[in-house]
Amino acid sequence: MPITASTLYRDSFNFMRNQLTSILLLALLTAFITVLLNQAFVPDADQLNILANAESDLTSTAGMGLQEIIQQMTPEQQMVLLKVSAAATFSALVGNVLLAGGMLTLIRLVSERQPTSALRSIGASAPILPRMLVLMFICTLLIQLGLMLFVLPGVLIAIAVALAPVITATERVGVMGALRLSARLAYANIRLVVPAMMLWLAAKLLLLFLVSHLTALTPTVATVVLTALSNVVSAMLLIYLFRLYMLLRK
Repeated sequence: MPITASTLYRDSFNFMRNQLTSILLLALLTAFITVLLNQAFVPDADQLNILANAESDLTSTAGMGLQEIIQQMTPEQQMVLLKVSAAATFSALVGNVLLAGGMLTLIRLVSERQPTSALRSIGASAPILPRMLVLMFICTLLIQLGLMLFVLPGVLIAIAVALAPVITATERVGVMGALRLSARLAYANIRLVVPAMMLWLAAKLLLLFLVSHLTALTPTVATVVLTALSNVVSAMLLIYLFRLYMLLRK
């Protein structure tokens, strides 16, 4: 019997509804961790003021690319920008790893009819977190490099690695083995993978638009809310991809 997108969507929404409390708590917990790590590693206020001053110094940047704008900055401003970017990248990576590991473990525990909770899922995912960290670092690096080149390579890489976290969490394979298997399965079932990823991206952009209009929230609260909602959307995609991989494995 062929695998259909409608069946996958229905199964994913049913799982989401049945485990909504655990998923929301997991999304909120990983959002807090992401924001706290970012605040812990971001440069202090004095250094951020140096970066803020770059906006007034660079008055003729209209039509310039990002690389050209960075070249116009002073070495001190470039160093602060590097620290800010590194803090954001590291905190997002750790948050995504905890979310993916905890979410995929939650799905497995539910499938095995074991007691589940957000904290239990993260704790039970500890054995796979090192591999997941290496995997997601490589995936993020490859996708960013692809997007910097001509955009299309980044999109193709994102499709190729879509199933890699699921494979890493469920199979006893190395990171490179998970990437190879993911690419083979993703492109063989591209009609099922691409629409789900496009919906995921559209939902994230919509959330970013909506949260940017919540002016009543402080920047920190707005960041936590945006990250938590974004995590819920990512959790939905992970449920879909997990279900897809389980059907393909049969």
